[in-house]
Amino acid sequence: MLKIAIVEDEENYISVLKEYLERYKQESGEQIDVTVYHDGDEIAAFYRAQFDIILMDIEMKFIDGMTAAEEIRKVDSSVSIIFITNAPQYAIRGYEVGALDYILKPVSYFIFSQKFGRAVAKLKKRARKWITISVRGGVMRMELSDVYYIESEGHNLVYHTKDGSAVSPGTMKSAEEAMAGMDFSRINKCYLVNLEHVDGVQDKYAVVHGEKLLVSRPRMKQFMQELTRYWGERS
Repeated sequence: MLKIAIVEDEENYISVLKEYLERYKQESGEQIDVTVYHDGDEIAAFYRAQFDIILMDIEMKFIDGMTAAEEIRKVDSSVSIIFITNAPQYAIRGYEVGALDYILKPVSYFIFSQKFGRAVAKLKKRARKWITISVRGGVMRMELSDVYYIESEGHNLVYHTKDGSAVSPGTMKSAEEAMAGMDFSRINKCYLVNLEHVDGVQDKYAVVHGEKLLVSRPRMKQFMQELTRYWGERS
């Protein structure tokens, strides 16, 4: 079931979006669960990565959609955000917080269904993959998409995940070989990052799940090529 959030302070647009989601559900056969928030502060305050797609108005009274999206990205780098606005100049800024797309008001069903369908297709591309690592006293199995990045510390590897950190013996070379073809990118001698969780690049740093990790100069070009390819495949 798709978990959808509508963040909109105008009741008429809430009604329109709910109607469009119901129509999309009937046409596609997708199961959809919808939660409505009337301002950015409502969704951002206690966000726990519980949604697949967020339909977000930009201009709202208390916390605007852009600010709310920045807060959401601190805890969830994978949720698809679609901005809905009557001001295209604001919508372009949405790409700074990793927005998938934007829809201009007034919203037509044709445009909505195309862009919402694109977000659904992106979700379905995420095949679940699992890895098993050795840890003290045994082994641990984790979903690959839950890993933000892998850090080398001496003779150990630290797996930074949504559930915390796990330490496993190994080298960065062995990790890089194990993650070959899994959309991980080596950004320096210490970090191997999951491209799924890269929010952007600022100066010399990759922003991974809200955390800035230094990209070494020799690896910057290759990293940017891999990141551009990854984003392009999922656009």
